[in-house]
Amino acid sequence: MRKKEMIAMLLAGGQGSRLGVLTAKVAKPAVAFGGKYRIIDFPLSNCINSGIDTVGVLTQYRPLRLNTHIGIGVPWDLDRNIGGVTVLPPYEKSTNSEWYTGTANAIFQNLDYMASFNPDYVLILSGDHIYKMDYEVMLDYHKANNADITIAAMPVPMEEASRFGIVVTDDDGKITEFQEKPPEPKSNLASMGIYIFSWPVLRDALLALKDEPGCDFGKHIIPYCHGNGQRLFAYEYNGYWKDVGTLGSYWEANMELIDIIPEFNLYEEFWKIYTNTNGILPPQYISEQSVIERSIICNGSEIYGEVHNCIIGSGVTIGEGTVVRDSIIMNDTVVGKNCVIDKSIVAESCKIGDNVTLGIGSDVPNKLKPAIYSFGLVTIGENSLVPDGVQIGKNTAISGVTVKEDYPDGVLESGETLIKAGEMA
Repeated sequence: MRKKEMIAMLLAGGQGSRLGVLTAKVAKPAVAFGGKYRIIDFPLSNCINSGIDTVGVLTQYRPLRLNTHIGIGVPWDLDRNIGGVTVLPPYEKSTNSEWYTGTANAIFQNLDYMASFNPDYVLILSGDHIYKMDYEVMLDYHKANNADITIAAMPVPMEEASRFGIVVTDDDGKITEFQEKPPEPKSNLASMGIYIFSWPVLRDALLALKDEPGCDFGKHIIPYCHGNGQRLFAYEYNGYWKDVGTLGSYWEANMELIDIIPEFNLYEEFWKIYTNTNGILPPQYISEQSVIERSIICNGSEIYGEVHNCIIGSGVTIGEGTVVRDSIIMNDTVVGKNCVIDKSIVAESCKIGDNVTLGIGSDVPNKLKPAIYSFGLVTIGENSLVPDGVQIGKNTAISGVTVKEDYPDGVLESGETLIKAGEMA
C-alpha cells in the first residue's frame, strides 16, 4: 500500500439522541442541513479541500442513509484506487463481536486500516460539526511545534466552558493541563474534538489502553499521553464552528445561513461544500401568487404560498395560502393549503395536511423530554403524517402517521409529545 503523509478518521456513528425524532431513523451526521447538504458533508469537504484524499468513516448507529449518501465518495473526489473514502462499521472477529464503545475504542478497532497506509500523521474528526477548516494549516502548526498531539481549540464564553474539554496552555500554545468537562474550568479554550496525532504516538496509546472500558479521547487517551510527557499543543481556531447537537443549535445554525451577512457562507468559491445530490432534480418552481423572503429554496421545490426566513429542502411542496416562517422543511415534504407554520423543523418525506397550524400557544416545557424538545420549536420526524385541520403547540414532537383522533379537540397542546407505536422518541 502506498504511504500517505496524513489520513483522516471521521467518527460518524453517533445516535444524536439530543436531536430527538430527527435521529430516530438516521445517524446524526446524515441529518439534512442547509437544504441540500447533510451534516457529514462539511468535514468531508474540509478533507478534500485540505488535500486529504484518504478518509475512514466510522459508522455504527443506523448507517444505511449515511452509507448511501457517501457511496464511493464521488462528490468529494474521494473515489480513489489508493485511499479515497472507506466506510468502517464494527465487525465480527474470530473471538467476539464488538460494537464501538467509545471514540478511541472505535479508532483502536481500525488499527489495521490505518497501518495499511503507514501514515506519518492521523487526523481524528467528528462527523457532526458545521465549520470550514484547512487541516493542512493545522498540520503545519503540528510540525512546527514538533508536537506529538495537536488539539484544535477555540475560545468559548467562560460560563459555557464546563460543557467542553478544556485546555490550559502556556504562552507558546503548549498544553499544560487538560480538563474534561470541569465544574470549575481554568480556561475558556475548548477542545473541538479535532486532533492530529503523530502515528506512533496514537498507535502506542491505543494499544496501551485497549482494555479501558468505553475508551475515549477526551477522558482517556489525551490524559494518558499528557501524563506520559508527550508534547501536546493547542491549535487555536477563531472561525465559525457549530456543534449541532441540540435542536436549538441545529435550528440556529440553519437560520444563520440566511442572515443578511451570513457568518457561515455557503457561497464561497475557494472553499466549496460538496454533497451527493442523489439524482437529477428539476428546477424550483415559484408560482405567481407566492411570496418568498430571505430563504434558501432547493431544486425540485414548488412554492405556491409564502415563505419567510426559511430553509426549504429539495422536492418540497408548499401549498396555496400557506405561510411558513422561521422554519426548516426537509426534502420531499408536502405541506398542504392554508397552513400556518412557525418556528418548526419538519424532517424528510412528511405530509402536512390542509389548514394545519404549527407553533401556536405558550412556551410550555415539554413533559416527556424537556431538555430535548425546547427552544419553542415544533419538531416532526421523517415519514410522519399530520392530518387536516389540527393545531400543534410549541416544544412539541410528532413522529409517525397520526390521525385526527390523536389530537383531542384537534389540538396537540404545547409541551406534548405524540409518538405513534413502533416509533422512537
